[in-house]
Amino acid sequence: MKLNEHIAISTPSLLLVPYEAHHVPTYHQWMQDPEIQSATASEPLTLEEEYENQLSWRTSTDKLTFIICSPLPSSPSPTADIAAVVPDDADTPGKMLGDVNLFLYPYEEEEDEEEFSDGPVPRGVVGEVDIMIADKQNRGRGLGEEVVRAFVGWVWGCRGEVVGEYLSDKLVDGKEGGEGGRVVVPELRMLMVKIGEGNEASLRLFRDKLGWEQEGGRNYFGEVKFVLRDVGGWVERGKKERGEVVRYERGGGKV
Repeated sequence: MKLNEHIAISTPSLLLVPYEAHHVPTYHQWMQDPEIQSATASEPLTLEEEYENQLSWRTSTDKLTFIICSPLPSSPSPTADIAAVVPDDADTPGKMLGDVNLFLYPYEEEEDEEEFSDGPVPRGVVGEVDIMIADKQNRGRGLGEEVVRAFVGWVWGCRGEVVGEYLSDKLVDGKEGGEGGRVVVPELRMLMVKIGEGNEASLRLFRDKLGWEQEGGRNYFGEVKFVLRDVGGWVERGKKERGEVVRYERGGGKV
């Protein structure tokens, strides 16, 4: 998505920045690790393919990603102006820790089936969250919990813009699908995550620390699904852990 191309999210323990071309060599190096390939159900790409993949993340309307980095040198107070994050400074290879992603799909639960019959635009949207901490030494420190809370808090706060960009390439003759020409604006109905049954750290994160609910059992691919339906309530309960939004460009300021 283009929505976050000038957005960074700062917390006392981390910095989330948009995935840019200068991140690709480090990201490509991470993805050569068989353990990470297994955990993310990914196949290794060539460096050229990884650059193409980065561009896809920027231009696709159904997926959004941030690179997880070490925190800014000092944590700003809630009332202070925040200097812009400078690319190639705050997010150099040595400061990159992993990534967090959102994939968007139509919400296709049984009660909504008829809603899809009148056009290509769904009534509801579901977001699938995916997180990776690349370096083993940074795992087990509570970083994953803070990443998810900051990321989901931001997504929920600008859910209208997220869904709007998702909708932008699903227009028919310049208008959204709907009954009798009425505009249909999908809602972000829930979030979900799929975790390999052997990934105990991620299972504990989403089940025990984040409180997402398991739905069903192990699927064909050996994954367990956890869902978050009351996204707004969950974000509100953890609002103290939301990050500050910072411009990701030279000469910017607090958003």
